[in-house]
Formats: sequence, structure tokens, C-alpha cells
Amino acid sequence: MKSFTSAGLEKIALITDIHGNAPALQAVLAELDRRGIDRIYSLGDVIGIGPDSNEAIELLMNRPNLHYVSGNHEDAVLAAYEGRPAPAGHEGEREHHAWLAARLNPAYAKVMASWPRQLEMEIEGRKLLFTHYHTDRQGSFLPINAAPSIEALDAMYLDTPYDLIAFGHHHIVHEFCSDQRMYFNPGALGCGGAVARFGVIEIDPTGISAETVGVPYDNSAFLRAYHELGVPDADFILRIFHGVGN
Repeated sequence: MKSFTSAGLEKIALITDIHGNAPALQAVLAELDRRGIDRIYSLGDVIGIGPDSNEAIELLMNRPNLHYVSGNHEDAVLAAYEGRPAPAGHEGEREHHAWLAARLNPAYAKVMASWPRQLEMEIEGRKLLFTHYHTDRQGSFLPINAAPSIEALDAMYLDTPYDLIAFGHHHIVHEFCSDQRMYFNPGALGCGGAVARFGVIEIDPTGISAETVGVPYDNSAFLRAYHELGVPDADFILRIFHGVGN
């Protein structure tokens, strides 16, 4: 786990679950530039599902003040790239991840392998945790809780010092506030139709606020690319993650 401390007040952008969708990411980065937000935290799954792995990583690497944590799809693609067994739960997606690994720029594989599982940061005395999803004591991602609650989240993070826990993985928006802390997931940037989502966190001496933002973009060429490039499991992915063909 890496830790950072920052002095002074600033807005922070949260992006997560880009899932190899370069046009969605371009739309979000343009909106962040328009808003003047230059510190970005990427909460994992930059790659996987979508075909634009190299393009998405390149867009992020060209940005200053961008910090990363790794997600389950980084784990799975790197396992395929290095010839290791698929991580638990991803055995049935091996063909898809192997296809992505075969197209992956070797320099980007090295970059992804350096991303930590979690990041900690402190601003204005507030302690923040950035993670792709909740983990067990061994650092493995827990199964997605389809119906999360404040009580369950507080129990999971009992006796931890965090004022904010920011995460992704579960593609829908979460914003829970308890007496202990805020839990915030801005939703998937690269899945769910022609709207790319991201989050903005603002911290001041009185507390923490969160905003979810949706940016419309043209996803037609991106969706066509699944079949044009021969992405494995294209029909399933388009139906489940992009709502195409339902």
C-alpha cells in the first residue's frame, strides 16, 4: 500500500472501470480539463472487456498528477501475458484476457505490474483510501455485494482510520455516509451506454463532498470495433456491459 500526504485544498477526480473504452475516457479527460481538475485517481480496470487497452493506458500516461490502483482485469490480463494461471473467478474469461494480452504493449505491461492494490492519502487532516474494491486480509478482492449497506460497510472497515473510501468494480454509483466515513463509487466510466461517468471529491475543513458526473459521448465506433476486431465473447460483453442486443 502506498501513502501520500497533500497540503492545501484541492478537488480530486475519481475514474474507475474504464474497461478499454478510449472514446469514453477521452470525453472524461476533456471535461476534467474544462473544469480545471488535474489530480486524478484511477481506481482499477483500465483494461479488460473493451478492446482499447493500449489506447486507454496511453491516454492516462500522458497526464500529470495521475495515480493508479490495480483492478481484477489488470490482474487477469497480466496473468495471461506472463503465462500464469487465471486468477480465481476469471478462468472462464481466459480467452478474452489472452486476446488482450497478445495485443498489449510490453511497456504497458510493465507499468501495470507496478500499480499497487491500494493507495492512502491525507488532505486537510482527512484520511482517504483508494481501492478497486474491498479486499480480504490477504489483499484479494471480495465478491461483489449486490446490495451494500452502511451497516455492512462500517463493519467491514471497523477500526480503520479512513474518512473516505473510494472504490469501483461494482459498476453502479454508490454514495453512503455514516457517522464514521463516506463510501463512494462514481460508477463505471466505460460501460453502460453513451454516458461516461466520473466522480469529483472536494475536501474542506468542514467535511468531504462527492459529486457524480456523466459526460455524453459517441460510442458507435467503439461498439462496432468488438466485431470488427474479433473480440472474444463480443456478443455477451455487448449485451451485459453495454446494453446492446437486449
